[in-house]
Amino acid sequence: MGQTADAKERLLPSSSTLIRLLEDEILSNTLQPGTRLDEQSLANRFRVSRTPVREALRHLCSSGLVEIRRNQGATVRRLNTGELIEMFQVMAELEGLCARLSARRMNETELARMRELHDVCAARASEGKHEAFFEANNAFHEAISDGSRNSFLQEETRKLRNRINVYRWHITFQPRRMTRSIAEHLRIVEAIESGDDEMAHRLMREHVDLLAGSAADVITALNLRTAS
Repeated sequence: MGQTADAKERLLPSSSTLIRLLEDEILSNTLQPGTRLDEQSLANRFRVSRTPVREALRHLCSSGLVEIRRNQGATVRRLNTGELIEMFQVMAELEGLCARLSARRMNETELARMRELHDVCAARASEGKHEAFFEANNAFHEAISDGSRNSFLQEETRKLRNRINVYRWHITFQPRRMTRSIAEHLRIVEAIESGDDEMAHRLMREHVDLLAGSAADVITALNLRTAS
């Protein structure tokens, strides 16, 4: 009996699983803008305590999907295409600077790691494994951020990346997006490997700017679906 109870406990969703489930429901409009997200109701629904629910709602608030107001609780935030594009514009500048500094500062071990992560991305894309590609893609961008050797830049880039990752996740599933990303990544890798900091900066900025257009398409489609 104890083992059965333990097995059931392991099947209960963690806060990270709750984040993904709620993200999907918000972006698919199952949970529409303005919907109140009651902690106890969600805890009952997912058969967990309120603690992982509270953690999930805080994460969703940081990514801009949920609003948490004092004495009013959490609600699904109405997605704003303009705000999202602005975030991607800033992200393009931050990641572009990371690429520029990495082209100047990465050592051979870091360059090899970046190339390895690019190859993993390419393999996952060819296999059509969107979730695995998304994880490898994040690791690829993180490696370039780390290669900048600028701790403040790394922290600010990571914080903004976490805020927009939910949108990047859904962009991954757009037709041919993975294939295009691989081609863009390869040019960035080659620029960094050759030490061409100007080219690395420009290519990374363009890469993230293109993602902004894709994100806007995702949000526009979801808003149109809500309006209809």
